[in-house]
Formats: sequence, C-alpha cells, structure tokens
Amino acid sequence: MKLNSIYLLIASLFIAQFAYAQSLLIKNLAAGKHQLLVTYGTSLTAGEGGRAWVNAVNDSLNKKYNNNLTTVNAAKSAMWSGWGVQNFEDSVINKKPDAVIIEFGMNDAFLKYKTSPDLAKLNLNYMIDRLKLYNPQCEVILQIMNIPINVHADARPNILAYYEVYRQVASERKLLLIDHYPRWRKILDHGKNEYLKYVPDGIHPGIESAKAVIAPYVLQRLQKGN
Repeated sequence: MKLNSIYLLIASLFIAQFAYAQSLLIKNLAAGKHQLLVTYGTSLTAGEGGRAWVNAVNDSLNKKYNNNLTTVNAAKSAMWSGWGVQNFEDSVINKKPDAVIIEFGMNDAFLKYKTSPDLAKLNLNYMIDRLKLYNPQCEVILQIMNIPINVHADARPNILAYYEVYRQVASERKLLLIDHYPRWRKILDHGKNEYLKYVPDGIHPGIESAKAVIAPYVLQRLQKGN
C-alpha cells in the first residue's frame, strides 16, 4: 500500500472514531432534530445543585442548537435504583425520551437501603434494557457523581464498588460514561476544608460548584464522547 493511501486510511479511521464517540444526542441536535432528554437519579440531580447543572446543560445546548432540546428532570431526592426501577415507566418511559442520563450510585451505596453492588448492577441493566425495548435508538448515558465525606462517607463505606458498577456496565454495553469522580478527587486531595467549599454538607455540590464543575464536564463528554 502506498504511503499516501496509508495516511488516508488513518485519517478516515480517526474521523470515523470521532464521529462514533460523540453522543447521539449531540449528533441529532446538530442535525436539527428536536430531542427530549430525561435526567434520572438522586438528589445529586434533583436537589438545588442538581437542578443547577441540569439547567445549565439544557440552556447551553439550546443556545448552541436553536432551542431543539427539551429536558425533563425526573430525579428524586433520597432515592436509589430500586425506586428507579419501580418508577421507571411513569418517570422515564412515558416521557418518550431520546436520551436518558442515569445516576444512582451514590444512594445505592447507602447502607440503609441494603442494595448490594450486584443488585445495583441488576437494576441498572433492567433500566437500560427497558429503554432499549421502548426505543433501540434511545441513548443511555451513565453518570458517576462526586465523593461523600464525613458522616455521608461512613454511611457509604463501599461507594467505590458502586461507582465501579457504572464503569463496568458502560464498558460492557458500550455506553457513554460521564465520570466526575477523578475531578472531585483532585479537589478533595487539597483537603476536606477545600472540598467543603464546593460541597458544603459533604455530599451535595452547591449551586455554583454544580454549574462550575459538573455542567461543563457533562457538556464536554456529550460533545467528545468516550
């Protein structure tokens, strides 16, 4: 094969890889298609900070893509994947989404809810399977959130195992994963006092930090993919 042909092959593979990596949500918005995004999970999506990053993502994408995105925040505070499964039809399927972002790892790890990593994985796969049955083209995006500290960490001693479930499922099912953990780890590495500036109660990012830390990374991952 001639050298120029090799360069063309490499270039075409790179372009194809980049096109595959970008989220389907962004591709459809860029093509002028209206999209409905559902965000589903815990207070990290439903609470003040959660609503802040969800709204920031929605506003940014609508500004860029001609108001073609509708976002429904169907998350609920203090809930976990067992609740997620039980309420999936009304909260997600009935909304007829084109894309869904799911995060339940933080509360699946909560000892009080007695949800093992294996059960958390079973519940997560059920929700994915149900979405694909509803619409094979519906994009499923998994999200790993921040780090609990102090009493919240004590109540979630095995949090890393639950976050690993999301990494495993995303890899196994070739889903886009938005993993915030390393970014929050860098902040926590500067000490708990520094971390508490971003996460005042030790578990819920504040409004400004949600907009400054979470929203930009969600947008980056949607644009660039895995």
